[in-house]
Amino acid sequence: MVGAWRIILSRVVAVCALTGFILIVWYLSLVASSRPLTYDQKRTVGQAIDVLERQGFDHDVFVLRRLVSFRASDNWWNKYVGHADAYAATNFPFEIVTLYPDFFTRSVDDVERAAVLLHESYHLAGRGEEAAFAGVWRAKSKLGWTRERYGHTQVWSNVAEFTANHAPKLFRCGYEGNDDCTE
Repeated sequence: MVGAWRIILSRVVAVCALTGFILIVWYLSLVASSRPLTYDQKRTVGQAIDVLERQGFDHDVFVLRRLVSFRASDNWWNKYVGHADAYAATNFPFEIVTLYPDFFTRSVDDVERAAVLLHESYHLAGRGEEAAFAGVWRAKSKLGWTRERYGHTQVWSNVAEFTANHAPKLFRCGYEGNDDCTE
């Protein structure tokens, strides 16, 4: 009986070791097949994370500062699966975030970039698009990302449209049932 448990345990250990090895190789291949951020891009990302920190998004800040590998170009997996027009993409569970040029050029300031990073932090936790868009939309006031200040920007417009598509219940308020329920 003891011998049977040893055989089972050794097989479980072997399967876990092989799985761990495959995950490490997969991660390294994702990192190696994409470009790192430039110094200026890293500084810009750091400033956006600083906004999240000042506004009290401590868990998200910890993950973004300590666990994420930010990349400046698509890795082989992102190229294979493709993506819609986006500001960023996350490879879960590998904690890799690819930041596309629009993240740096279309966002008007660090607050808008912080909103994008907050969205990606939901994906880093394994959450889907509905949770990510709804979470950012609900937190927009806490973040300082308000309609009065940003309602005219491309990022606001894109996020509002995608939030309405992915989390429509947030836009079913008001007399006609199509107002923002978070305002």
